[in-house]
Amino acid sequence: MSYRIAVRALCEFSAKAGDLDLRFTPSPSAQEGIAGHRVVSERRGERYEREIALAGHYVHLEVRGRADGYDPDANRLEEIKTHRGDLARQPANQRALHWAQAQVYGHLLCLARGLDQLTVTLVYFDIASQRETPLSQQCSACELREVFETHCQRFLAWAQQELAHRRRRDAALVALNFPFADFRAGQRELAEAVYKATHTRRWLLLQAPTGIGKTLGTLFPMLKAMPGEPLDRVFFLTARNTGQQLALEALEQLGARPLAESAADTQASAPAPAEPASGDAAAALPLRVLTLTAREKACEHLDKACHGEACPLAAGFYDRLPAARSAAAERGWLDRAGLRAVALEHQVCPYYLGQEMSRWADVVVADVNYYFDLHAQLYALTLQQQWQVGILVDEAHNLVERGRGMYTATLDHAAFRRLVPQLPAPLKRPLARVAAAWQDLAEQLDDAHGERDYRVLEHLPGKLIAALQQAVSRIVEYQSEQPIALDGELQRFSFEAQHLCRVAETFASHSLCDLTRQPARGRQRRAGATLTLRNVMPAPFLAARFAAAHGGTLFSATLSPQGYFRDLLGVPDTAPWLALGSPFAAGQLEVSIATRLSTRYAHRAASLDPLVARIAARFHQRRGNYLAFFSSFAYLEQVAERLAERHPEVVQWRQAARMDDAARASFLARFESGGAGVGFAVLGGIFGEGIDLPGERLIGAFVATLGLPQVNPVNEQMRERLQALLGNGYDYAYFYPGMQKVVQAAGRVIRTASDRGVIELLDDRFAQPRARALLPTWWPEPRLD
Repeated sequence: MSYRIAVRALCEFSAKAGDLDLRFTPSPSAQEGIAGHRVVSERRGERYEREIALAGHYVHLEVRGRADGYDPDANRLEEIKTHRGDLARQPANQRALHWAQAQVYGHLLCLARGLDQLTVTLVYFDIASQRETPLSQQCSACELREVFETHCQRFLAWAQQELAHRRRRDAALVALNFPFADFRAGQRELAEAVYKATHTRRWLLLQAPTGIGKTLGTLFPMLKAMPGEPLDRVFFLTARNTGQQLALEALEQLGARPLAESAADTQASAPAPAEPASGDAAAALPLRVLTLTAREKACEHLDKACHGEACPLAAGFYDRLPAARSAAAERGWLDRAGLRAVALEHQVCPYYLGQEMSRWADVVVADVNYYFDLHAQLYALTLQQQWQVGILVDEAHNLVERGRGMYTATLDHAAFRRLVPQLPAPLKRPLARVAAAWQDLAEQLDDAHGERDYRVLEHLPGKLIAALQQAVSRIVEYQSEQPIALDGELQRFSFEAQHLCRVAETFASHSLCDLTRQPARGRQRRAGATLTLRNVMPAPFLAARFAAAHGGTLFSATLSPQGYFRDLLGVPDTAPWLALGSPFAAGQLEVSIATRLSTRYAHRAASLDPLVARIAARFHQRRGNYLAFFSSFAYLEQVAERLAERHPEVVQWRQAARMDDAARASFLARFESGGAGVGFAVLGGIFGEGIDLPGERLIGAFVATLGLPQVNPVNEQMRERLQALLGNGYDYAYFYPGMQKVVQAAGRVIRTASDRGVIELLDDRFAQPRARALLPTWWPEPRLD
């Protein structure tokens, strides 16, 4: 059995040394890199060969890759690297990596063509100036073979370990049994559908209700499919942190964490759905599990720049990485705490150790952006390493809005203006050009009919984008000389500007370019404008991510109507859609619709007394804990104040804007078994999904809104664009997203087979057939009153 590895991966493992150093950033985007390679190759002669597939072996290593170019007339192999900034400031470890790649490709080319010698050239292409900087070495085939073998020897022991781990892992997964004596109702059907989709290399749209055990029911079949397909990695992707914790708990139930370590964990586990099939599960499943955490949560020194002169965990990072990597691989269970423990023991950065271990983990639990984002690490690795990956996307209904956010870019004129007075002298001129172009753009909001606060532009603002590109290049050069703190205003602006420029490269009908006026402040004569490249339909971007995977499952309790998700997400046409029945009975739930009550904006004032009367009546009919959902904080406060005035005996607590983790925990802690009160929350917010309040902790919910997004100029433009693209603008922009929030919020009430509860839908529009058609099929017929 041979171990396959890409040239880039081999060299990244064996050639890097010294400090972690991010000063020579930001790097060009993928599109800029492709364009740069094309410019360089087009400057070469007619006989110039491009993208040459090469492969070679060393012991049981198979090394593969594509060399950028070869000039047979000059007998010169070229490795092309696009860059920004002064090459003299490039970190030594980057240059060493590039030479290693070029030399390994040189050996593979000599091997394939029978060459005795070769000129190996690094061609650095500056995307701003369009200038090439070639660096060349004359090498004999023997010298290049020695370089190749040296890198392979450094990797060989690790490859042998990886092959042994893969054999152990696959053998254990073949023998893996479901950890409980029985599946829950519907859970076996769910597991079979996930396994079949993975086996047939397809994506599955799976609507599975609360209580069926979706997390365990999807992970188990995906792991069982790993040996046979074979799958290199499984990515479990979530839109909320609660989903990550559920995934880790399911993996523990499957034996992926030693019992001794699991027992030492201070965090309580969720109640088991059934008794384990066997009381003996002492041996851990040989599975490496990694949780990827955002930098701001994983970084130990947020006040320091990411290079060896500023951060002690960046100094000598690559020298200490091999020992840390081995320790992490041996530990296996790399949740946030486990990864941090290994990193600090070896004095390396926890965040970048996590980036490294994503190459060697069997299961990666992460936010959806790690695979679907414009700069997604897991997606990039999948392509570079040619992995076969199986993907599970939890709470997949969130992927529409999350996807839009990933491919949307915004620049805040007010933040830029605050930055200008603090600019260092070398940056004043390039950023003055940005300021001038931005002001010209802001003035476009003024037309013959007076000032407007919002406008959609027909074309991208080319002058501003060009100024931003030049400014980013200058900031990079300045940063390499005078490192900027990661939380600095200038650094943030640089990242935001770079992101906007990259989004602009892919701008098309799936997105809008709009300007929003900002209020004038102080002595400003004119207000500025916020520029947004706003994605409306993420399907064109996400489709490539779906195609790169071996197969996967998008699952949620609310994936209806299926056409909405197919159209907006770009799921392959071959993807089946499956809706499973609920394990709950209609008798567990009482549903009523207030047919003589309107919560429309124009009727808000008149709705207060009827709403308060219904909440109080239900509370006095059956005392217990309730959640009441509203369309906005303002509406929530109005109803809560009126309830406190008319019924002070009803205990209440309220969601506040921008609650931190402690405040959220405090809000949920009020829902105690045996308690009685009403928690007020905003529909679509942090308490509308992803929380579990079983039994007497929650016995009912009031939903006083259809959840429709606010009618405003932005949403109206999105409606018009969706109408033009898909022909279903109102439903896709307003109705379907609103009803999904309603069903998610109402789903907090019944969580287990013993729960009993009520749902009051407090708006006459819920009685319309089109709204009732989107309610869960297992719900009883609503009472209309």
